[in-house]
Amino acid sequence: MAQSIEAVTELSRPADRGERLRRFVDTFGPFITVGAILLAWELMARQQIVTPFLLPAMTTVAARIGDDLISGRLLLDVALTLYRAFAGFAIAAVVGVALGLLIARFVTVRWFFDPIVSFALPMPKIALMPIFMLWFGLFDMSKILMVAFSLSFQIVISTWSAAHSVEKELVWSARSLGASDRATLWEVVLPAALPQILTGLQVALPLALIVALVTEMIMGGGGLGDTMLQSARYVDSPGVFAGIVEIGIVGYGCIAAMGLIRKRLLAWHQESSNGGTM
Repeated sequence: MAQSIEAVTELSRPADRGERLRRFVDTFGPFITVGAILLAWELMARQQIVTPFLLPAMTTVAARIGDDLISGRLLLDVALTLYRAFAGFAIAAVVGVALGLLIARFVTVRWFFDPIVSFALPMPKIALMPIFMLWFGLFDMSKILMVAFSLSFQIVISTWSAAHSVEKELVWSARSLGASDRATLWEVVLPAALPQILTGLQVALPLALIVALVTEMIMGGGGLGDTMLQSARYVDSPGVFAGIVEIGIVGYGCIAAMGLIRKRLLAWHQESSNGGTM
């Protein structure tokens, strides 16, 4: 009996080692990858494999980021960029989700907006920036509306698809119980489509940051995009790379925050899914 227990224990040890290795890679793998990239970057710059003007040392860029942080310029730029990106994202989310739900559930609304959305979706929205500059000037309003306009059609399509894919049985059951069209939309269709809608919003959030940065580069007015472009104009290589790193960190933070929000809002969905598989 003791020998059989020892044999089972010996067989389980490789599986335990594999599980520990998988957990280690899942936890520390991204940090190891980033560390390796930063180390290679520093070595290439120190050995002058690439001209320092084209690739300044990582430590030089880090020192520049530290200086910007101490001076308060970095916090101001981040605040301006996030304000424009989040304000435009919020407008696009409200308009896009509401319009997508209406298009999915009401034929008349779909007849009216389908040609408009189909025409505008593939259009490069940045090409219309001169119109926004002409109508709204070079102020924050123009940047925010440019972000909102660029995201709206994508959110409309993702919401439309999510609402349209809701099981017909749910809608029929609600109506058979006497639910009105409005109640069916907000109490049945929206909760059922929420996971896919939030996925569309999570995909749209990085685009909001990208559009905000582009508008800052073109219109000025401060922000990470404007500061990085000014560094390029004055041939400030560490400033340009510092801006790239700062934008990457801010973007990663936004995506991570949106992922946490999505997880919190869909806690009920995950619980029901887990309960259904047990």
